[in-house]
Amino acid sequence: MADPLILALDQGTTSTRAILFDAQGRALAEAGRPLEQFYPADGWVEHDAEAIFQACVEVLREAVRKAARAMSDVAAIGITNQRETVVVWDRRTGKPIHRAIVWQDRRTAQACEKLRDEGREGQVTEITGLLLDPYFSGTKIAWLLDRVDGARAAAEAGELLAGTIDTWVIWKLTGGKVHASDATNASRTLLFDIRKQAWSADMGEMLSVQLALMPEVRDCTGDFGETEAGLLGRAIPIRGVAGDQQAALMGQGCIRPGEMKATYGTGCFMLLNTGETPAPSRSRLLTTVAARVGGKTTYALEGAIFIAGAAIQWMNDGLNVGGGPQGVERLAMDARDDLGVVLVPAFTGLGAPWWDAGARGAIVGLTRDAGLAEIARAAFDASALQTRDLIEAMRADAPETFHAPNGAKNGVEMRIDGGMSRSAWFSQRLADLTGISVCRATYGETTALGAALFAGVGSGVYRDVEEAAAARPKTEPFAPAMDTHRREAAYARWLDAVERVRS
Repeated sequence: MADPLILALDQGTTSTRAILFDAQGRALAEAGRPLEQFYPADGWVEHDAEAIFQACVEVLREAVRKAARAMSDVAAIGITNQRETVVVWDRRTGKPIHRAIVWQDRRTAQACEKLRDEGREGQVTEITGLLLDPYFSGTKIAWLLDRVDGARAAAEAGELLAGTIDTWVIWKLTGGKVHASDATNASRTLLFDIRKQAWSADMGEMLSVQLALMPEVRDCTGDFGETEAGLLGRAIPIRGVAGDQQAALMGQGCIRPGEMKATYGTGCFMLLNTGETPAPSRSRLLTTVAARVGGKTTYALEGAIFIAGAAIQWMNDGLNVGGGPQGVERLAMDARDDLGVVLVPAFTGLGAPWWDAGARGAIVGLTRDAGLAEIARAAFDASALQTRDLIEAMRADAPETFHAPNGAKNGVEMRIDGGMSRSAWFSQRLADLTGISVCRATYGETTALGAALFAGVGSGVYRDVEEAAAARPKTEPFAPAMDTHRREAAYARWLDAVERVRS
């Protein structure tokens, strides 16, 4: 193939997109579809899995068509996905037994609390690197088996399959021939032993989930079969799979210990590459799989912020600011900086390092002088201040790795991407409030790029991950400019406000 192309499928929380890349990491065309959200009860979030798959097929076709290229030019497909969202389906009919339960969903908070009260969290962390929180997939699967009529019996009879969105899409694209996931997605289920790189019988028993439901776990650059020829016009190999945050880590070229990235989308997810040894966290961060290539596993520390860009969307929709994210940003830029208004966007609880599923959002520090502009600025600042929480935790958990030289001219460097990073104003605000150098990717779709790079390695377009990482986008630097006193005062107000909303 003279000019091999790689087709990346990025199935996210609010949209499904496909981007066609060349071997230099340049995007040739993209297509997208919005994803409807369902909120059947307080704290519950669901997706239509069948609609997700239909959108996947549509955008894959459209991206190639927009580029005026042929499917025969596509060397491979790479898939990246919202990670902890789960589907359980009938292996015979291919029909889901229920809507997909989304990573943001909190319906299993009570089940997680019960296991914590029984003293089980230490064992969970030792095996999986995770904490007992409804964020993860395992308790969601158990909920479906227990609450959908006949599901538990069907699972015991071997009639059901389960998996995260990557698994569901792979199964559908291959016509039910491949039931597989990759190590990064498996590491988010509460059912996977990250050291043994295998499903854990102990965790399956603890959560009452039959491991026979779960997919085979393969490398991020593994062979995930081929698409059915009728779907896209020809059979195309699927040769790269990674959860969205690990794909973004690859897309940002963070393949060495000490390199880290933060992605600002609906939520914010920050990963620090810690190398081939899992780094246990004392600060309630997550120890997770960064990638598995050629049978070699690398690990990362991760901090998850549930609400980042979603707070800006709330300002636009819920408070009727209007004008989309740009309108909220213009309002925020006009705010007074001396009023001390703090927004804690705990709309679905607090993520790392607090892990408080019962916390709810609040605005603290309102005075008669404060208005929508100050609340808008507080919405942006909340993402930066939550990032500061994660930075402090990572610095405590992995001081040698965190401070390792990684090419930054001014010490530690954080590479950023995602929707909010497109704002130069927010990028500078992030550097100011965290106190570390920020490098913004000039190409924003690093998650899709990471999936393409993994697929490129898996299909032989690149020799190895080092060659693939060289295709990462250029970055624009932002250095901290806020004086230390103002920065620390803002962080102290933040910590005080968080304590006020903790459950």
